Amino acid sequence: MSIHKTETREFLDEKANKYNHPGFIETDPIQIPALFTTKENIEIAGFLSATLAWGQRPTIIRNSLKLINLMNNNPIEFLLNTPEDEWDIFQDFKHRTFNGTDCIYFLKSLKNIYQKHGGLEQVFTQGFRNEKTIFGSLIYFRKVFFELEHEHRTEKHVSNVEKGAAAKRLNMYLRWMTRSDKAGVDFGLWKQIPASALMLPLDVHTGNVARKLGLLIRTQNDWQAVEEITAKLREFDAEDPIKYDFALFGLGVFEKF
Repeated sequence: MSIHKTETREFLDEKANKYNHPGFIETDPIQIPALFTTKENIEIAGFLSATLAWGQRPTIIRNSLKLINLMNNNPIEFLLNTPEDEWDIFQDFKHRTFNGTDCIYFLKSLKNIYQKHGGLEQVFTQGFRNEKTIFGSLIYFRKVFFELEHEHRTEKHVSNVEKGAAAKRLNMYLRWMTRSDKAGVDFGLWKQIPASALMLPLDVHTGNVARKLGLLIRTQNDWQAVEEITAKLREFDAEDPIKYDFALFGLGVFEKF
């Protein structure tokens, strides 16, 4: 490993350790699933708050809490036991372009996933098994998620990696569910998808920092860029490359690097 590369890795290791600790939870949407102890509620609350994770973080957190509150703070119980004709309370829900129609479809789809497909872990894991890649997992998940009748507009709220999307929010969600370490931020609930296979949740912040550090050449924040930056991070830690999400995100958001 070159001196420059070693220095970059040491710098990122230091920043990952700095931000990968429980204090991070207080300002991050991961605080929503962290409210729960049962697996299904962590999964569902995590998926919904990850879905809303674009825009100002205080707004993301406020709207995620509102959504969970409308589900009586017990998402799995609500989905399986509250009749759908009582779901019109979500009609007025709004987060940026995610509206009531989208929200109600998301809930119906999640209900279908838990009733017919064995739950979110099972769907993402089945997709991963198909091709042994997160790319395959995200393609399969999206197919299952939209198998019910829905309005076309709702599809924009689940990234399509086949069309080149970076899928930042879905990759972030997978980090939450599968990464496991002593820091206690990520949940490590899902055991069938290895941390080594995870892909970076690439957004404007992590992309800009990665380019400044010479880890990313591609100028677009798309799936190709995700592949490029994740490959670089695997050179630093093949078993747990996405721990560096904490470093890149922290540098971009908290340190304005």
